Amino acid sequence: MWINISFLFLALCFAFSTYGQEAKAREIVERLCSEEFYGRGYVENGVNKAADFLKEEFQKAGLNPFFGDTTYFQDYSFSVNTFPGAMRIVSDDNFFRPGIDFIVNENSGSFKGELFLVELTPEIIADESKFIAALSQIESGKKNGILVDLTAFSDVGDLTSQLNFFSSHMPIVYLTDKKFTWSVARSQTKFPIIYFQKDVFIDNLLSVNIEAKLIQDFPNKNIAGYFPAKKKNAKTIVFTAHYDHLGGMGTTPNKTYFPGGNDNASGTAMLLSMADYFKDKPQKYNVLFIAFSGEEIGLLGSQYFVNSQVLPVNDVKFLINLDIMGSGEEGITVVNGSVFTKEFKKLQKINQKQQYLSQIKSRGEAANSDHWFFYKSGVPSIFIYTMGPNKHYHDVYDTYEELSFKAYDNIVKLLVDFVGKL
Repeated sequence: MWINISFLFLALCFAFSTYGQEAKAREIVERLCSEEFYGRGYVENGVNKAADFLKEEFQKAGLNPFFGDTTYFQDYSFSVNTFPGAMRIVSDDNFFRPGIDFIVNENSGSFKGELFLVELTPEIIADESKFIAALSQIESGKKNGILVDLTAFSDVGDLTSQLNFFSSHMPIVYLTDKKFTWSVARSQTKFPIIYFQKDVFIDNLLSVNIEAKLIQDFPNKNIAGYFPAKKKNAKTIVFTAHYDHLGGMGTTPNKTYFPGGNDNASGTAMLLSMADYFKDKPQKYNVLFIAFSGEEIGLLGSQYFVNSQVLPVNDVKFLINLDIMGSGEEGITVVNGSVFTKEFKKLQKINQKQQYLSQIKSRGEAANSDHWFFYKSGVPSIFIYTMGPNKHYHDVYDTYEELSFKAYDNIVKLLVDFVGKL
């Protein structure tokens, strides 16, 4: 009888622990996606508010401050283009919603006034004389911007890169039927580049008020804490995730922000889940946890960390980068899996035995997340992301509510088992 009760107690404890991981992760992600942090970007100082919150979470997890054993923060700065003020476009009595009906290119400059647009059709763009004639309307003052319906062109990539040159002389409006994605820029054009959903666009006369502000030295923070190994002079296992996202644009009532649920509040939560697991479980390796800012603007936080040499690359046994952890119905992909084949096979072997995930796919090297600069410096590194039906990426719909956390607990188990095999 006692054996059965003990077994039941242990099973319930394990189930509670597993549930607790996902439950806490949901709380962390929901908080990071809230308007309090305004997309963890640069308007309303969202990224640094998130940094302060995560510092508290690192302390709660019992992590030792990494930088000089006195602070969790590594301060640095970079230039960034922001949209902290007006974000208003009107046609007649139609008010358009930023992030949904229209979006500005991340490099856009400011503009206030009426836009009188000349449309550049495929026929006009293909004919030099017609193209010059169309632009002459702007030179004469009859028009002050150009309109291009991208749905009329087969190859828009080269077209927009060429036409964007004119944003130093005039506003540009593109019509599209593709979903909006946004990014962050470090520079600013003189005039705005505006993308409109074609089905909501009314006519070629728009009243526009867009305020852009280029900040030269926006302060940022990397956050790092660690658990020491059982013995001195041990190598280090590193877990990384970026906590920054795209931020927001505009002011009430014309404002929007990008919650960044899957990218990468979910990976930040996974970072904390791993810290919670390794707390009070000394390993043969030091275990270091780093939350980076500056990822969305070009991996700037991780690049700064690597260049600072606060962690000698020869001291690192292995690095696991966590980005987009919110689904998993279709398994995971391992970037650098085809590079570090020995470690990838260990992941596969564990999964084949435990059946944690439906599949583990291998991918080659890619400069697409914070593992990159470590890898290029000689650190054995992989980047793991989940696959599933949630395709929201860099848009206003990447919310907490859209995440399934379908494989969350099993990814924690997989990573714990994997570290045990290193």
